[in-house]
Amino acid sequence: MSRGGASKDRADGPERKCLATGEVQPKHGLVRFVMGPDGQVVPDVLGKLPGRGVYVAADRAALELAVKKKLFTRGFKTQVQVPDDLVDEVERQIQQRVINLLSLARKSGDAVAGYEKVKDWLQKEDAQVLIQAVDGSGRGKSKLSTPHFGTYIGWLTADELGTAFGRQTVIHAALASGGLSKRVVEEAQRLQGVRNTMGGKGRTEGYRTS
Repeated sequence: MSRGGASKDRADGPERKCLATGEVQPKHGLVRFVMGPDGQVVPDVLGKLPGRGVYVAADRAALELAVKKKLFTRGFKTQVQVPDDLVDEVERQIQQRVINLLSLARKSGDAVAGYEKVKDWLQKEDAQVLIQAVDGSGRGKSKLSTPHFGTYIGWLTADELGTAFGRQTVIHAALASGGLSKRVVEEAQRLQGVRNTMGGKGRTEGYRTS
């Protein structure tokens, strides 16, 4: 949060105020919304759509509060139409964003999938991010550890990871440092926040560093 008029373009990026909580935080932890020509609220997950935008924290409870309390009307200072499935659409778009980024990382050689390949990267300290399917075997997943000072992502499904890596399902994956890893982590954290599986403030369960 900026203080005393300090620049908001700091190391963690520009900051914006959440419409639901009133908190100011880096844009990568928020979801931008714009108003379409028909007055309908449209999620702008990539942050590139034209027009004035308002922001809500990438947290399912905050998003649901913004809908319930009609905060988008206040934010846009005019009557707007809010789709019934707005929160679910936000989740769908962020999910697709994560899958696309992982796919790009795979194609550039910055990501691998499969137990043996991931284990090899971890042993060689080539991995910065360990990714494991939320619906994978707990016993199997426990055999691999998060890289030292690295990041763990554990709330994508085996089907979602499979789509990213061009397979039917994937349980274990890893990202190298640099490249797209930072963007994957940021988008994955946004996805974690809007998913029902983690339940609001308890969502840090699936995210760990060591």
